[in-house]
Amino acid sequence: MHKFDTKVQLLKYKVLREVARLSWDDALLENVTEIPKTLAPGKVPTMRCCIYKERAILSERVKLAIGGNKHNKKVIQVIDIACEDCPAGGYEVTSACRGCLAHRCEEACKRDAISFDRTQKAYIDKTKCVECGACAKACPYNAVFNFKRPCEQSCKGKAISVGKEKEAVIDYEKCTACGACVYACPFGAITDRSYILDVIDLILKAQKGGGKIYALVAPAIAGQFAYAELGQVVSAILALGFTGVAEVARGADLVAWEEAKEIGEKGKLISSCCPAFVSYVEKNFSALKPYISRNLSPAGTIAREIKQREPAAKTVFIGPCTAKKSEFQRPEYRGLIDSVLTFEELQALIDSRDIAVETLPPTALADASPYGRRFARSGGVAEAVAAALRAQGSDFALEPIVCSGIEECRQALLRMSKGVLPQNFIEGMACVGGCVGGAGCLRHGAAATAEVERYGAAAEGTPIAPSPDRRTA
Repeated sequence: MHKFDTKVQLLKYKVLREVARLSWDDALLENVTEIPKTLAPGKVPTMRCCIYKERAILSERVKLAIGGNKHNKKVIQVIDIACEDCPAGGYEVTSACRGCLAHRCEEACKRDAISFDRTQKAYIDKTKCVECGACAKACPYNAVFNFKRPCEQSCKGKAISVGKEKEAVIDYEKCTACGACVYACPFGAITDRSYILDVIDLILKAQKGGGKIYALVAPAIAGQFAYAELGQVVSAILALGFTGVAEVARGADLVAWEEAKEIGEKGKLISSCCPAFVSYVEKNFSALKPYISRNLSPAGTIAREIKQREPAAKTVFIGPCTAKKSEFQRPEYRGLIDSVLTFEELQALIDSRDIAVETLPPTALADASPYGRRFARSGGVAEAVAAALRAQGSDFALEPIVCSGIEECRQALLRMSKGVLPQNFIEGMACVGGCVGGAGCLRHGAAATAEVERYGAAAEGTPIAPSPDRRTA
């Protein structure tokens, strides 16, 4: 069994694998209701209070794995029945309170929400508290704790709140589909809808009709499949029925080249590579929209190159990003990217066909430069744009600010909106660390980033000016 960061990811994988397996065999319709029993057999529960609740939750997971409610196109969704046992009380005084004389918590509170009982222990009046956290910062004993749910804490766009039934509620006017809450939820009660069935359908139609279908692999793939070589993973993708595999890093090279020219024209620029970051700018700093790069993301750019060459071909993005599932539905991407898979879904798809990845001969990728491949981690975009400026002979003085995670992005955008940002280029990544921190990754952390660095070092050259004759595996 493959190693996943959490058991939540493992459960998600099992559901996706079973759905895909039945779909390949054209047996999903008559067996879909049996999947929960297959994954939770017997009468002894292993995850919840009883086997029947386990199966009820699995049924909801299966629904999202097969695409979800056709009337609800939102990528990130809450499984209400799975959302439980999380504290939702906000700031509370714990037993660590010593009833001290200083009362720094009281002095720090501007809303008079702090009072004291007869033992001089602090108490927070919830009707007055605005959850600013000033009391927690002031307490010398760290006795004030914020009992906020992991999903709320992870969502820096403040799109998650607690509903009437104590379930998580997503405000889609604020949600950027970054998936941070998906990865953070310990119960797996928040998840992303899957297009895995659409991808299987695209593959089967291409095979039956003799058409072509290309996998567009994000550069973060280098650090994901620890049990096999990258070339073997490429071979497994081809074994699934894809005609070819194209590096999205090649699209990153093209984007870097164009953004280098664009910033010379505008003087200031906000990168357009991360769809969750672009969505965050649009929803929270609309006045800055003119500074967002006019370029498509690297995935959209390489897809456009393929479609210009082969208009009838189909393309599927494969990467770490749940926000890509929103991006490919945007008007400017329609007709370019036909569907999206995360690395989690790719693993499930490969295993649904019983492909022994580690036994396959490797297929090399040789489309991109080191700079394009390093788009997968924070700082990679800025480095590539700087290299493109040098290659173009430009004398534009690039002064980038690299933002890792939405909180850093927010601070840079706020300063830019007030005209006090000294830098002229914002590289924004919604996920901490860049794409290697994406919610759809199989693994996260330093090891994955190190693999991306090695992947970049294995490439040759500098950012490449557009040319249509690049090779795809």
